[in-house]
Amino acid sequence: MLVNLFRLKEAETEDHWVSISDVMAGLMVIFLFIAISYILNVRLKANEIIVYKNEIEALLDAYKSMHTALSDELYNEFEGTINKRRQFRTKWHGNLDKETLSIRFKQPFNQGDSSVPVSFRSVLIDFFPRYLSILSKPIYKSGISEIRIEGHTSSEWMTHVSSTEAYINNMELSQDRARNVLNYIFRINNPIIYSNREWLKNRLTSNGLSSSQLIIDLNSDLESPSNSYSTITRETELPFSTIFHLHRWIVDEIDNYQFKTQLSGKEVIKSANNELSFSNINRFTLERAINLIAEDKSESRRVEFRVVTKSEKLINEIEVLMNRFDNSEVYR
Repeated sequence: MLVNLFRLKEAETEDHWVSISDVMAGLMVIFLFIAISYILNVRLKANEIIVYKNEIEALLDAYKSMHTALSDELYNEFEGTINKRRQFRTKWHGNLDKETLSIRFKQPFNQGDSSVPVSFRSVLIDFFPRYLSILSKPIYKSGISEIRIEGHTSSEWMTHVSSTEAYINNMELSQDRARNVLNYIFRINNPIIYSNREWLKNRLTSNGLSSSQLIIDLNSDLESPSNSYSTITRETELPFSTIFHLHRWIVDEIDNYQFKTQLSGKEVIKSANNELSFSNINRFTLERAINLIAEDKSESRRVEFRVVTKSEKLINEIEVLMNRFDNSEVYR
């Protein structure tokens, strides 16, 4: 009887260890499946990254290709030959910026006046249909989100007013000029304008920017600043002595610069920050002071036609792709 009891206890112990080993084996299988699943998910994630990366690169390439093709066509249309360049640059006082897809007309308005002069009307009659015939091509048309007509002014006003009043008055003037240009080109009797009128209504805008985007000329004679010291002092609220010091430094910097045609406003600001004891001056205040010292007032008084491509759409599409990746099965 006692022997049978010991044998029963031994059998129960063996069964107990067998069940634990079965459980451990089962856990090992589960961990193995988890590990395999993790490896597969990592591989899927890597594959999805490659796919999405390729799609994003394709979008960027398409955007860059369109931008390059459009800038080349605008250049060929208005500067592709000697006669075209002579008309565009000398007669029209035009300038094409291929990086920003912007065409600038220098000082087309009479000072202080917002009505479109007869001389500029003749420019617009010739320019805008040729300009629109390029933008409305199928390869570009769907990729353009906006065509901006921008009015720009110099920093000064005809009568002695505060810098704030001058800015506000020039804002109204620049907006009136841009709006009057838009109004005029819509009324030009040309079939290319008529056929694209509805498309233009959804994209053509007029924008007044006052003196917020001055053009500076660091290669001209800056022995005298473009604006008076007192004007710059009022505009920037910097001490007279600081403005004088900054002006003399700019003149010396340009004279000492080996290749001064390469000297840009950004380089001057960076150099001024590094070399002058202006650490207590806000960077934007310093930049404004330099712009007022070296302002090219005739260039600042301008009208620009600027093409805005659908870069916003590109960014949105990239965000959609990234959201697709974030919400994909590899994270679940």
